[in-house]
Amino acid sequence: MSADTLLEETLIKRSQQKRLTSPLNYKERVFVLTKTKLSYYEFRVEKRFKKGSIDLQKVRCVEMVKNDGVIPCQNKYPFQVVYDTSTLYIFAPSYESRRIWVQNIKEEIRDNSVIVAKFHPQFWMEGVWLCCRQAEKLAPGCEEYNLFGDLSRKLLPPIPGEEVSSASPPPPPPVHSPDDGSGVEEVVIALYDFHGTEPHDLTMTKGGEYVILEKCDINWYKARNIYGSEGYIPSNYVTDKKLGNLEQYAWYSKHVNRNKAEELLRTEDKEGGFMVRDSSKPGAYTVSLYTKSAGEGGAAIRHYHIKETSGCPRQFYLAEKHLFTLIPDLIEYHNHNAAGLVARLRYPVGKERSAPSTAGFSYEKWEINPCELTFMKELGCGQFGVVRLGKWRAQHKVAIKAIREGAMYEEDFIEEAKVMMRLTHPKLVQLYGVCTHQKPIYIVTEFMGLGCLLNYVRQHRDTFSLGSLLSICQDVSEGMEHLEAHGFIHRDLAARNCLVNDALVVKVSDFGMARYVLDDQYTSSSGAKFPVKWSPPEVFNFCKYSSKSDVWSFGVLMWEVFTEGKMPFEHNPNHEVVMMVLEGHRLYRPKKATPNIYDIMLRCWHERAEERPSFSQISILISDALEVDGSSSA
Repeated sequence: MSADTLLEETLIKRSQQKRLTSPLNYKERVFVLTKTKLSYYEFRVEKRFKKGSIDLQKVRCVEMVKNDGVIPCQNKYPFQVVYDTSTLYIFAPSYESRRIWVQNIKEEIRDNSVIVAKFHPQFWMEGVWLCCRQAEKLAPGCEEYNLFGDLSRKLLPPIPGEEVSSASPPPPPPVHSPDDGSGVEEVVIALYDFHGTEPHDLTMTKGGEYVILEKCDINWYKARNIYGSEGYIPSNYVTDKKLGNLEQYAWYSKHVNRNKAEELLRTEDKEGGFMVRDSSKPGAYTVSLYTKSAGEGGAAIRHYHIKETSGCPRQFYLAEKHLFTLIPDLIEYHNHNAAGLVARLRYPVGKERSAPSTAGFSYEKWEINPCELTFMKELGCGQFGVVRLGKWRAQHKVAIKAIREGAMYEEDFIEEAKVMMRLTHPKLVQLYGVCTHQKPIYIVTEFMGLGCLLNYVRQHRDTFSLGSLLSICQDVSEGMEHLEAHGFIHRDLAARNCLVNDALVVKVSDFGMARYVLDDQYTSSSGAKFPVKWSPPEVFNFCKYSSKSDVWSFGVLMWEVFTEGKMPFEHNPNHEVVMMVLEGHRLYRPKKATPNIYDIMLRCWHERAEERPSFSQISILISDALEVDGSSSA
C-alpha cells in the first residue's frame, strides 16, 4: 500500500456493459482509493494489472444501494459510484466495509461541483431502474441525495436480515471513529437524559460517556454504552468529550446574546448567577455575572471578557494575576474566589432545563400511529385545519394539526415530510412525524407554549425593550440561516408562521408548507399562490422563489416585530400593494426601529434579489445592531 492510499481492499464489481446480468458479470478486483482516484486492479501473481480508474472530481454520487433481490456473488453489500454518465456497482463483504468505503469517498468528493440532487437508490438491471421503473439509464434520480451538502447525508440501512450480528459484544474493544479513520474511538458525553422510545434506541443518562459506532445521518448516531449495549441516540443530545469543548459544562450557553443573558440572569435572581457565552468577536467568550448587592443599592449584571495571553502556551484570565491553561479551570477558580469580580461565580444559569427536540421520536421513525396520540385542548385553527395540544404515548407534549380534506396536496406533502423531519435546529419548530393511514391526516410537531409570534408581540405591546425586539429577529434569522444553508426555501415567512416557547425562544414554523396549499387567501388572479404583502417583485412577476425571496419576507417580519404586530400596508388591498412595491414604495420606519435597524429592513427589500443580504449576513447585521442599539454584545 503506497503512502497516498486511503483504502485498499478486494471487492467485487459488476460489469457496466452487459444489459442482462449473470454471475459471470461479477469480477473480483483489488480496489484502491487515493485522494484523487478510485482505481481497481486484476491481481496476478507477477504484478497487478490496472483494469480501470475513476477521477474523483468527476464523481457525482456515492451511496449504498437498496436491494430486495438475489445478489449472484458472495459479497452482499452493494454501493454505487456515479460518475460522468456511468454507474459503477461495487459489492463489499460486510456492512462495515461498505460503510467505510462510502464514507471515505464522500469525504473526498464533498466539494465537487457536480454532485447530483437526486439519485437512484436501487439497481439498474435488465434495462430498467428497479426503484422507479424508468427504462432510460440516464433518467433523473428518484430519491433526495444532496440535502445537507456534507458528510452527514443519510446512509441507507443494512439489508434486512443481513445486518452485522446483533449479539451484544463483550466489554467493548476499541471501535474506529466513523469519521477520521484514525483508530481512535470517538467518545461523547450526554448533555441530557434520553429515554429511548423504540427497541433499537439506546437510553442515555446525562453526564454518561458513550462510544460512537456510526453516524447514521445528521440527526442520529449509533452508540455503545459502558456496558456494551448498542442503539440509536439523537446527535443533539451529546457533545465530544475532549479538552476545550465547553458544551459539556452547565455554565456554557453557546447561542445566547447579551440581552438574553441579562433576561435569564434577572429571571433566576440568584446572587452569583452566571453564564459563559460566545462574545460578538468570533472565538472569544464572555462571562455574564449577576449580583444583588452592586453597591448602588440594587441588583446589577456585569459582563467580563475572558482574555488570552499572547505567549505560548496561551493562557486564559479574568483577573491578570490568575492565569489558567483551560477555561473550565478558570471558572472553577472563580467559583471559590471573586478575585476582582463583583461576586463569585456561584450559580450556573442558562443551560436549557429541558432537552431539545429530536428529528422524529426515533431513528427512521416518521410514520406515527394515531392510537398513540392523546388529544387535548384546541390551540387554534390554521390554514390547513384545527391545531390541538396533545401527547404522544402519554408523555411527550406535541402539537397535532388535523389536515382538513381539500386543504392541501397530501401525497406531495407526505413525501416531502420525510425530508422536512431531518431539518433540525434550535430555532426551527421540529416536525416529529405524520399520521397518513387515515383521514384526516395528522402532522405532529413540537409544541410551543406561547403560540404564534404575531399574537405574542400584540399581547405584550409596550413591554419590549429594543434589545428584546432585536433578539426576536435574531432567533428567526438563525433559523432561516439554517434553512438557507441546506437549500430549503420557506415561501411564507411571516410573524404568523413563527412560534414562541415557554423559554421565550422564537422558532420558524411551517417552512415549505406554502407549496401544498390548495385554497386560501394566497391565490392570485393568475392562479399563483403567495402572501402578497410579504412578497418581493420577482414573486409578483415570475413566481420565482429563492432564499432571497425569503430575505424580503424577513424584512417584513422585522417590520411586524418592531410595530409590535401591525398589518403591513394595512390600508391597501393586495392589488394596490403589488403596484406600490413595483413602483419602489416601501414600508415606513417603525417608531421603535432606529435608523440602523430600519437600514437592515431596507437591505432586505432591495429590488434586485442578488443585492439582498444572505441570512448569514443578516445574523451578523443584527448582532452588530444589538451591540450598538440594544446594548447587547459584550
